[in-house]
Amino acid sequence: MKRSIAILLTAALAPVFAGAAAAQEIRIARQFSMGYLQFNVMEHEKLLEKHAAALGLKDVKIAWSIFNGPDAMNNALISDSVDIVAGGTPGLVTLWARTKGTANEVKGISALTSQPIYLNTRADHIKTIADLKDSDRVAVPAVKVSLQAVLLQMAAAKLHGQANYGKYDALTVSMSPPDATIALLSGSGEVTSVFSVPPFQQQQLEKPGIRTILNSFDVMDGPSTFTVAWTSARFRDKNPVLYKALIAALKEATEIVDQDRKKAAGYWIEDVKSKLPLDKVTAVISGPQVRWTMAPENTMKFANFMASVGSIKEAPKSWKDMFFPEAHDLNGS
Repeated sequence: MKRSIAILLTAALAPVFAGAAAAQEIRIARQFSMGYLQFNVMEHEKLLEKHAAALGLKDVKIAWSIFNGPDAMNNALISDSVDIVAGGTPGLVTLWARTKGTANEVKGISALTSQPIYLNTRADHIKTIADLKDSDRVAVPAVKVSLQAVLLQMAAAKLHGQANYGKYDALTVSMSPPDATIALLSGSGEVTSVFSVPPFQQQQLEKPGIRTILNSFDVMDGPSTFTVAWTSARFRDKNPVLYKALIAALKEATEIVDQDRKKAAGYWIEDVKSKLPLDKVTAVISGPQVRWTMAPENTMKFANFMASVGSIKEAPKSWKDMFFPEAHDLNGS
């Protein structure tokens, strides 16, 4: 009798143990550019798998994907098609505000890097954004919502007054950084300017006649976070050990990028199949204004602006409101 009961209990519990031992998958999304080098390092050196195994999670699988612009990426996060996403700060601010206090609440994990992005032009008549004409077109990854689009709005507000923050919105067109670079370099289309990302912005400047008319750090009055990673409270709450491993992996990856730029550059070149020379890529990610840090920088300036123009209903009281507690000890702003 006891043997029969034992057999029945073993059979009943088998699916439970099988589920516990099954491989866990984490789906991570990023956008174009060099702003996600920690992810390249994590992928090549299997850092998340390493830290997960150290915490008792074996056979963790990672699925990587690339999006152009925050809207599609955020929709994928909300629909549970991806678990972790990364992009410009406005993408996080938008989704934090939209989901605040809901079952699908979204917050930041950490920043990835602070570095400037450039608005480059090929048009002789454009010396500053004030010279943009109705016939000009400015390529951004996504109109109105991308980091570049919001920065252009902030620049317009500084130059023309807050009420005119959208003065250049009608001139913007959505285009991926690679396609925008091709359009600018060819000089044959309607695109006269591109608000881009590294390394495409540096590639554009190699062609004679193309020059920078706006640096994002000038718009922000100082250094600011270029890329940040975020996720849902749902994912974090359901996967506390995996989330802890993710934080540890990000910390180690950030240290590796900071200490060995050439190695990180090599990983990026391999992942995107870039034809850029290793020394050139290393130089881009080692620029004088480039910092690889998990600490959010100047994120409140984005949030306050977006609240002031109605892009979000209410600004957070602190940058910490937009990030999960694991980031609160960082020297953020």
